[in-house]
Amino acid sequence: MLLFFTLGLLIHFVFFASIFDIYFTSPLVHGMTPQFTPLPPPARRLVLFVADGLRADTLYELDENGTSRAPFIRNIIMHEGSWGISHTRVPTESRPGHVALIAGFYEDVSAVAKGWKENPVEFDSLFNESKYTWSWGSPDILPMFAKGASGDHVYTYSYDAKREDFGAQDATKLDTWVFDNVKDFFRHARNNQSLFSKINEEKIVFFLHLLGIDTNGHAHRPSSRDYKDNIKKVDDGVKEIVSMFNHFYGNDGKTTFIFTSDHGMTDWGSHGAGHPSETLTPLVTWGAGINYPQRVSADIAPLMTSLIGVPFPLNSVGILPVDYLNNTDLFKAESMFTNAVQILEQFKVKMTQKKEVTLPFLFTPFKLLSDSKQFNILRKARSYIKHRKFDEVVSLCKELIHLALKGLSYYHTYDRFFLGINVVIGFVGWISYASLLIIKSHSNLIKGVSKEVKKPSHLLPCSFVAIGILVAFFLLIQACPWTYYVYGLLPVPIWYAVLREFQVVQDLVTSLLTYPLSHFVGYLLVFTLGIEVLVLSFFYRYMLTAGLTAFAVWPFLTRLWTRAKVTSLSWAFFSVLLAVFPLMPVVGRKPDISLVMGAGLLVLLLSLCVVTSLMKRKDSFRKEELLVHLLQVLSTVLSMYVVYSTQSSLLRKQGLPLMNQVISWATLASSLFVPLLSSPAVFQRLFSILLSLMSTYLLLSTGYEAVFPLVLSCLMFVWINIEQETLQQSGVCCKQKLTSIQFSYNTDITQFRQLYLDDIRRAFFLVFFLVTAFFGTGNIASINSFDLASVYCFLTVFSPFMMGALMMWKILIPFVLVMCAFEAVQLTTQLSSKRIVWVCGRHHVLNILFPLLIPLRQLLACTAWLFIYISASPNRLWIPSDPELDLNLLHAIRACISHYVIVMSMTIFLVFLNGLAQLLTTKKLRLCGKPKSHFM
Repeated sequence: MLLFFTLGLLIHFVFFASIFDIYFTSPLVHGMTPQFTPLPPPARRLVLFVADGLRADTLYELDENGTSRAPFIRNIIMHEGSWGISHTRVPTESRPGHVALIAGFYEDVSAVAKGWKENPVEFDSLFNESKYTWSWGSPDILPMFAKGASGDHVYTYSYDAKREDFGAQDATKLDTWVFDNVKDFFRHARNNQSLFSKINEEKIVFFLHLLGIDTNGHAHRPSSRDYKDNIKKVDDGVKEIVSMFNHFYGNDGKTTFIFTSDHGMTDWGSHGAGHPSETLTPLVTWGAGINYPQRVSADIAPLMTSLIGVPFPLNSVGILPVDYLNNTDLFKAESMFTNAVQILEQFKVKMTQKKEVTLPFLFTPFKLLSDSKQFNILRKARSYIKHRKFDEVVSLCKELIHLALKGLSYYHTYDRFFLGINVVIGFVGWISYASLLIIKSHSNLIKGVSKEVKKPSHLLPCSFVAIGILVAFFLLIQACPWTYYVYGLLPVPIWYAVLREFQVVQDLVTSLLTYPLSHFVGYLLVFTLGIEVLVLSFFYRYMLTAGLTAFAVWPFLTRLWTRAKVTSLSWAFFSVLLAVFPLMPVVGRKPDISLVMGAGLLVLLLSLCVVTSLMKRKDSFRKEELLVHLLQVLSTVLSMYVVYSTQSSLLRKQGLPLMNQVISWATLASSLFVPLLSSPAVFQRLFSILLSLMSTYLLLSTGYEAVFPLVLSCLMFVWINIEQETLQQSGVCCKQKLTSIQFSYNTDITQFRQLYLDDIRRAFFLVFFLVTAFFGTGNIASINSFDLASVYCFLTVFSPFMMGALMMWKILIPFVLVMCAFEAVQLTTQLSSKRIVWVCGRHHVLNILFPLLIPLRQLLACTAWLFIYISASPNRLWIPSDPELDLNLLHAIRACISHYVIVMSMTIFLVFLNGLAQLLTTKKLRLCGKPKSHFM
């Protein structure tokens, strides 16, 4: 069994990692030759302003008085330059946005593992191709382009990371710092001959990264006065910088200015997903080489490259917007031709790489862009240039670029079908084997079927050994990466194990044939309906409401209503109450601290009632336990104070008080061991866990979600009682009082029973409650559902990993409450956790039953849907072609991948959560004296 547990965990990690290895591999290729336009460029220098987090609508719209928030930029739009809307891609984060702007491609998502701060794969950029680049701004953005540059010609000037404080008095100081330092830099250059000569060279870039708007948006929302005033400050700063450049260079007309943003922001102050408010950003260009006012779309990296005459970034997949250029038709045609050749070079390298590692008879080239067609298009384009047919050149080069981009996508996803099929085969095999093992070991389903045990044949293992050798040899001669061996060979031993249990399959079929057909079909329909509700809940939160409403009705359709009216009514009431939450807006969009305070008061009221009730039973309630409960009540009061005090301080722009920060971290640290001081009696221990975790949850709440764990816990308590009633109704055991049942780790497992049909329902309830805990207050499959305001009681200085860890713990707290309640359900129904959930401990090793089948069924359905979308769409993740092509399909693919990751994470986390739940429910510590443990 220990081997089975280890193998199962390993397989799940492999399947979990497969989604990143198959779909999130880097699209970059290396080995191309730099390409640049042979004609002289219109500009000697480029100034790039990036207003981080600036929404297009907020910049372009007029304020309530009918005037522009950015009068200087608006004057540029009206009289001097070209403007439009730039489209970013998911994930709408700062690093991917800047990589798209400056390097011309969509970021490798593996950079998320490094907090969007480091380069997982080296890439070329405009800064690298320039003669010199000077940049000012955030320490999170600037270093990545300096580290990726060849040589030491990219200079960065950053403020201290501690300045990025969401609770700071004035976030516009981040932008003021940039503007002031640029001015100081040019003043210093007048007295430094070496620097003066450098900034008078050609092909140089000045990059100003302005983070204040993004910081104010996170802290105060884009609709706030702070956010809009910051836009005015940026507009004033840009005006001063432009004036300074014109004065410094004597109005030589050789400076190009570009003002844009890396991403937008939702109304609730977050970004990361694909909402239009996040993906639509402003683009304003003026100066040397730029056409007069017009509205067009643009890829910015090739535009900047063409303006100052440096080679196109080697990894750029952007298309030059020739309509922006104010230059000769010859220059536009030559620039477009260079752009096409640069992208075609990437296609050739990608094709060569794939051809070298594929057997000749298996290699299928991209037929739309054969070698002969490449040659013909390039020859025809050169002929058009010679005959001055420049419009035809531009059209022909655009056609070549689109074909090359499709070819890049084709070769980037060349092995995806093969790898996906192997993963699906492995999934189906693993689900089959786990199911057969449980049926064989932990159910009575095939106990009555007696068959002769046949002696195993040597043909089966020999056949699978031969298959494994053939697969390995096939991968070896193609020089495949080691991960291909994992995905290709893993299904072989899994399906060998399945076929070894063929006798169990025969016995199972024989047993099922003895059941009445109507009963079998009825159970199958109910089971299928339940699974579909779970699957749909990943896409539509209101499906959780439908499921919880059905739960509320369930007792009234059985004999439970006649046996336990109060319990049935309580179950219906809390089920309906919990069903309200999925219908409410996603958490964080409408923060309301009064709801957090109200949740705290409800916890205090509940604590008073419970402590009063327990004190009446003097035989089971000691002073030590009373002290623990009073300590937890005090912790709740402190949490309420910290939430209110922190909110008030941030509104006054006085930052996070140090004392509040200390109390918050102390509350978090104590929340996991204070419950261990309480009595191991089921009710008292569960209530103690609720109080401790609620104190932390209040600190991480911004609105109605603060009430969610309280309602969920009430329903969990009723679930424990109602499962006792159902077990007594079926005659399996007699009902015990919860006050007389204690959590104990070393329970005598001989008291536990075999699995029955009703245990499938219990398992389904568990999975449904886990999914409800996950999606009940939001859809975290979308990155923008994370509200940074949730962690302001702990820290306000930007720290992606620390903030992410705190928000993840907030997500897991309802999980822990459900798993602790399920520990009680197992105990009160005499059902071993060995037969329900994966558990790793001294007495509990791996076994798997129906709770895992449902997530895996969701996972399989999600994966199958993903394969359908991927195979049906010519567009691929992270490889741009037409930004409008199948946009809804792309969102569906990404959503499907997110749900896959969530389901797999839930499956793996189930091990951790069950272990944590056992620790919280069974361990006993004392305030003084020798600690006492319920472990053996």
